Amino acid sequence: MAAMVANPLHEALQSALRAVGPLVEEITSGIDTPYRQFRSGTVWTGPTAKLFAEQLAQLRSRVRASGEGIVADLQAQLGRTPAQVTEEEAAEIRRRYGFP
Repeated sequence: MAAMVANPLHEALQSALRAVGPLVEEITSGIDTPYRQFRSGTVWTGPTAKLFAEQLAQLRSRVRASGEGIVADLQAQLGRTPAQVTEEEAAEIRRRYGFP
């Protein structure tokens, strides 16, 4: 039986997920704070403010959905990627993706 080693693609996906998670949280928080402030009604009022509030709500939804989608895609790919592969498979993965 061939010796099994850590899958470099699995490790790269874990690393990407660790890096992306906090960034998605930062982006989400970055739009949530002004959204809540604006929705308080103390920042700006009137018909133009109402239109802006609708646009801001749509943008906030898109940001949140995009961030959640990125994390979900990484998690799904990680779930489909074996943690260990043969030495030959690991070498091929390194070559294919340019891993050291």
